Order: sequence, then C-alpha cells, then structure tokens
Amino acid sequence: MLIFELEKNSTKPLYEQLYLGIKNAIINKQIEVGTKLPSKRKLADFLNISQTTIEIAYGQLLAEGYIASRPRVGFFVEEIDELPYVEKEQVNQTFVKHEAKHFVYDFHPGKIDTESFPFSIWRKYAKELFDNSSKEFLQIGEPQGEYALRLEIAKYLYQSRGIVCKPEQIVIGSGTEHLLPMILRLIETDSKFALENPGYSAIPRIHLQNKAIPISVDEDGLIVDELEKTDANIVYITPSHQFPTGAVLSAARRTQLLKWAAKSANRYIIEDDYDSEFRYIGKPIPALQGMDQNNKVIYMSTFTKSLMPSLRVAYFVLPPTLLQKYKEIFSYYSATVPRFDQHILASFMKDGHFSKHLNRMRKIYRKKHDKLTHTLSTYYPYIKIKGDHAGMHILISIPIEKSEQDLKIQAALSNIAVYSVSDYVLKPIEVEWPTFLLGFGGIPLEQIEPAIHQLMSCWGVRKA
Repeated sequence: MLIFELEKNSTKPLYEQLYLGIKNAIINKQIEVGTKLPSKRKLADFLNISQTTIEIAYGQLLAEGYIASRPRVGFFVEEIDELPYVEKEQVNQTFVKHEAKHFVYDFHPGKIDTESFPFSIWRKYAKELFDNSSKEFLQIGEPQGEYALRLEIAKYLYQSRGIVCKPEQIVIGSGTEHLLPMILRLIETDSKFALENPGYSAIPRIHLQNKAIPISVDEDGLIVDELEKTDANIVYITPSHQFPTGAVLSAARRTQLLKWAAKSANRYIIEDDYDSEFRYIGKPIPALQGMDQNNKVIYMSTFTKSLMPSLRVAYFVLPPTLLQKYKEIFSYYSATVPRFDQHILASFMKDGHFSKHLNRMRKIYRKKHDKLTHTLSTYYPYIKIKGDHAGMHILISIPIEKSEQDLKIQAALSNIAVYSVSDYVLKPIEVEWPTFLLGFGGIPLEQIEPAIHQLMSCWGVRKA
C-alpha cells in the first residue's frame, strides 16, 4: 500500500498533496514501472480520505502520462522516457525592476499630445460595441481588415490626399513594421531595396537581411540620380515630409522618380505618408500616389500621429495590378488589428469625429511649433533650424566642437532626452555640426520655452 503523509490542516489541497507524492515517487523510481496502484476505494480507506480526492489525484497523474488506465483492471505506472517536470520548492528571490529613465523633458519625435485626446467620444463608441449585439466581432474578420474601416479610409484619402482608391485595395495591419514585409513578399523575394539615408530607423532592421541600399537625401528630398545608378527595384520614401530631415520631394524629382519606376515591370515605390496631416506653411503636399499613372506606387500611412501610437493601426493601398497576387499569397492571413478596435475607429471616422480631432490637433501642434521655433529664434545665429514647415518635429544643428553622443549625455544629465540624426542613418553621413530632432508633440505648450532654455544652457549655447 502507498504510504504518504497528508497534512489535513495544510493550505495545499489533499488531492494535490497526494498527486505530488505519487508523481515524485514515480520520478525517483520508488514505484517501479508497471506497478498497479491501489484502487480508489482501498486507498481512500487506508488514508482516511474521500474517494473523490483519490479520483482527482489519479486523474491528474493520468493526464500528465505518469500512469495509464486499463478498463476494469486499474491504474498502472507508466515508463517516463524523458526528464519530467519536477515540482520545486519556491525560493524567495529578489527581482530588480528595470524602469526606463524618466526625463523632465522628452523631445522624442514620436510622442503625441495626450491631453487633447477625445476620451469621452472614444469611450462612447467602445461602450456601444461591447455588448451582445456585437458578438459577431468575436469571430475572425476579413484578412484585409474590416470593410467598414477600409471604406472610411478610402473616403478620407480621397478628401484629404486626393487619392482615388476602393476599399478592396486597402490592407490594414498593426503598424508599418508588420505591413512592409508583406509588401516586399508580394512584389518579389529577391528584390533590391533602396532606402532614404537618413530615414525611418525601423525599416533597416525589418529588411536588413536583404542589405538595403542607402540613397542620400538633400533639401529637395531623395536624390533620384543616385537611385538610378543602383540596381534597386524598390524604393521606400517619405516624399511629403522626409523623415527625419523634413525635406519635401521636389516636383521635378517626383516626376523623375515616377519615370524611374515606369521603366521596369518589377519596379515599385513605397510611399510612406506618415504625418501628412500636419503642415504649417502653405497647402498640403499632394501624395505621390495621386500623380501615378502606371500603378507603381504603394501608398502607406498610419494613425500613429493623427490619433495615438498605441492604437497600432496602419494600412497600405495596393495598385489594382497587385490585388490578385495579394489574394493568392495572403488569402490565409488574419488581420492583426482587433476587430473591435477597427470598428471603433470606423465609427469615429464615419461620424466626423476624426476630422474634428485633426482640425483641433492642427491648431494645438501649430501653437507648439510656433512656440518652439520662436524660442529657438532667440539663439540665432548660433543654431540652425531645418524641416520646420510640417510634422511634429524639427531639426536643429549646434555649432559646437562636441560629438552628438556627448551632447546627448549632457542633455540627459539635465533630465532632457534628445535624439540625434545619426540614430536614423543606414550608413554614416557627413554633417557640418551635431544635428538633433526636437519633437514637440508630447511636451505641453507652457513647458516648451523653459525646456529649450534648459537644453541650450546645458550645451552652453548663448542667446543672440
């Protein structure tokens, strides 16, 4: 008979004590393979516990493969071929939680103004969706994303960017990092990929295995002459507001780039229109896709800047010529954005709240932009500003004989986070002076001026 000491006053249930006792005895070879275990009735009588307790313990051993059941015969110990899991005693350990450093002022270009988000309206749509009437959304949705959201995106693109497309051309996914590999697989597996240099820092990491080709950028955007000298057949570009320099691709280069793409059947342009909503001087820059007559531009954008980074909703618009191929390759894919989030956003857009929110945010970011540039103007000519016509960051160059890394450390010691242009290069570029991105979206309006003064002070930059 199995002899185990069961503590009836223990916080650990009796069935668990018995299960662990038998399991450890099997693991330690105290019970040989093939041994028949006592019947539930006999063991219950012997240990003075209920048969239910025995049944639960045996059931767990059976489920984990330590014993086998033979109908109308009993339970027998199985042979354990691989090292089984052994329950270990809990040991008190001290874990150190590593938290990101908190800065008083953070000039990250990806931060948004969180104080102005319309929580009450968003909550209203969420509340309406989360009930029995929306139980269909518990099932897997359409691979390209919910039709309701794709329809609203198509309407928005026509009204704001002059892009004519159908919902069937739109694919929704959880961020550029998710969608770009899909595009590259769709076009060709052996494609040669060209990138702006400097450019969006996540893209080289996504496509590093294909050894992306860096193409230089100047005040007129991507240098197309340089692209034409390579064997690249795909180029990723941010023409309306180049990241991070802020340059706008000139009209001449837009035409030149579209002609480059039209020269070969396997050439494509991936246009990332990541923050086209925010422009502070002149009219919005037209999307490159709107000029395309040869189905060579794959348009991408996201709601990261216009709504919130955590929403993780991005999308691309395929030329009609690639739709059938997309369906053949990705027919088994599932959308990576939750259906409820997609329908909340679709309702938010359909009822006009997205447009209202954008109009409000344009005014807020314009005020922040103007406050930032005005404060920096007091340090002319000691600093130079670029890319200040659009977006949610500007570039500043500091005429100091120090490295960008040294200046970043100095700023950090003053509780200020800044980000250098070298953080966004695929290969080193020549800069006359240390250059930094100053994102203003996440800094409250009233804090921008003191933040700049504190930054300039720690760097030893004097007012003009």
